[in-house]
Amino acid sequence: MARRSTERAKFGAEAEQLTAEDRLDTAKAKALLDPHGATVREAAQFFADYLSRTAKSATITELRDQFIEAKRADGRGSRYLGDLRSRLGRFSEDYAETKVAAITGPEVDDWLRALPLSPVSRNNFRTVLHGLFAFAVARGYRTDNPVAGTAKAKVVRKAPEIFTPAQLRSLLANADGRIVPAIAIGAFAGLRRAEIDRLDWSEIDLAAGYIEVKGSKSKSGARRLVKITPNLHAWLTPHARKSGLVRDLKERDLLPTARKDAKLEKWPDNGLRHSFASYHLAHFKNAAALALELGHTTSDLIFSNYRELVRPEVAAEWWEITPAAQAGNMVPFAAAGHG
Repeated sequence: MARRSTERAKFGAEAEQLTAEDRLDTAKAKALLDPHGATVREAAQFFADYLSRTAKSATITELRDQFIEAKRADGRGSRYLGDLRSRLGRFSEDYAETKVAAITGPEVDDWLRALPLSPVSRNNFRTVLHGLFAFAVARGYRTDNPVAGTAKAKVVRKAPEIFTPAQLRSLLANADGRIVPAIAIGAFAGLRRAEIDRLDWSEIDLAAGYIEVKGSKSKSGARRLVKITPNLHAWLTPHARKSGLVRDLKERDLLPTARKDAKLEKWPDNGLRHSFASYHLAHFKNAAALALELGHTTSDLIFSNYRELVRPEVAAEWWEITPAAQAGNMVPFAAAGHG
């Protein structure tokens, strides 16, 4: 009762000054809210809070620039930043001057569904947008992440395409010596293309039998050591140097010629790494060891992508691929203790 009396004293005079139009608006608002069990005051407070948040919120363009700059300051690589600019640029084209606080979950959901892309690409966009709005929440531009409730596209995973032992043997035999090391490392050590791009000869220890993938050059940011198999050792030894990039700058010109001479009409997507994983699992049957070699934190993807992809006898042939001059002189891979 005391509170009501205080409110009457405070707002009574203002209430008496309400016009007939004001009272009509109030009645209409009450009629709209009654089915939802909400009061006019609650609705007014909600809308006032929204206006306050929107007033101090950044635009999507401003948020995009701040987010990318923050990631750059965090030390993220140029490839990652380039991907952010591309994906967020597409979103900001449609919502450039829209306030961050005004974006709704259904809007983002509809935008994602309208992308003329594969399910995987759509989900990649969703991941980037989720990070963008999480950053917005941390900056106080809004109180929730509108991407959290959006739908993920269903992805039907196909078995990865891989090279056959005969195809790889022909490719290496026809490749210019300058590009052989990079091909061999992809096929027999499973490094990602970007990791090979950054790999230096000083990080390959043929004597100890390891390739060091530094944290600054790996996708996960974690350092790892990858074993050099006997046949990989044979491919690398003739070309080894103390330092310098492993991937030759002329590969872009030399690889098409090697593919043509090897009669490789199609290059499987991420084919060398997928081949390494498939033949490694089939031959050694050790998913945990393979996950470490690939730089995965768990073996879940190993089983879902590579289990039973190739027959063991074919896998054994993969690890016997050696330079022609050394064929028949290699230590059997299984006996070398790998895996």
